[in-house]
Amino acid sequence: MTNAPAPVFDRRMLEALICPSTHATLEYDADRQELISRPAGLAFPIRDGIPVMLIDEARRLD
Repeated sequence: MTNAPAPVFDRRMLEALICPSTHATLEYDADRQELISRPAGLAFPIRDGIPVMLIDEARRLD
């Protein structure tokens, strides 16, 4: 049984994704595997290479 590497987020997706709250563009944080919406003050997680664009799942920025 081999451990497959985790799927990588395709940065080209950033062109199509916007914040569900403010409709602003997003920044990619590769270290934390999140998409950041500064206007909304939210960070959306990327799980298994897939952005989770649900406000309830987002982390509040400090």
